[in-house]
Amino acid sequence: MDDALTTVALLLVVAAATLAVLCREPVRQAAALAVLGLALCLLFLVLQAPDVALSQLAVGTALTPLLILLAARKVRRRPAEDPGSPGGRPQDRPRERPQDRPQEQPQDRPQEQPQEQPQDRPREQP
Repeated sequence: MDDALTTVALLLVVAAATLAVLCREPVRQAAALAVLGLALCLLFLVLQAPDVALSQLAVGTALTPLLILLAARKVRRRPAEDPGSPGGRPQDRPRERPQDRPQEQPQDRPQEQPQEQPQDRPREQP
């Protein structure tokens, strides 16, 4: 009887782990990870390790998926209303190319005045 329960628990662990790996969305991955934690908890109970099963139940089934969900919520991007607006993200704003810039005409430029070179003179002391 113990061998049959161990085999069933191992198959549940394999199925839950495969499900967790194949999910692409973080929310579904967290749910699959919680199911994997439950399957591992059941496996540890069948293998007569209740202390490890209790730890797995607390950490693997509850805390880890919760942390993943909180991180996914924090990282989730908000769509920008207008990519060109100042509130839009910099990567969404259209980049200005050099050929799009208006060309300055020679008459628009101020004439540069030659700068006077400072002469070598001693510094005045206060």
